[in-house]
Amino acid sequence: MKAIKNVLDHAEKQCIKSGTRLTEKRRQLLGQLLASGKAMSAYELADNFAKKFEEKISPMSVYRILDILRKANLVHKLNLSKKYIACAHITCEHSHAIPQFLICRQCDKVSEISIQKKTIGEIGEQVKLANFQLLNPQLELHCICNDCQT
Repeated sequence: MKAIKNVLDHAEKQCIKSGTRLTEKRRQLLGQLLASGKAMSAYELADNFAKKFEEKISPMSVYRILDILRKANLVHKLNLSKKYIACAHITCEHSHAIPQFLICRQCDKVSEISIQKKTIGEIGEQVKLANFQLLNPQLELHCICNDCQT
């Protein structure tokens, strides 16, 4: 629990730097994502919020909060599953490459990895050659984690 508090403290500092506030509800929802270790939908977060804090929050409010947290680079949206995950690099002080996600097809565990900008640039060139435009360089790789494989 102390580790999550430390990450939330870093998130608050990051918000202050970017001109965003980490309100109590934003902090609580980010804490839920950090504690879960897996991607969650807005509806799952709303249900968990009601159970944990004995206060209802509408899924629409959760979506708005997640959008604010996403813009502050504190959470990522997994487009294929329409779920969200806490950024793995909240406590880092340096910039990172393009985030990519490994998603276990059995347990929904998600790991964030980085791919160098050069690699994404090469993919972008191939996209252009195929007469398309790359809108989002995020990759979501469906895998099986070692825990589920054994």
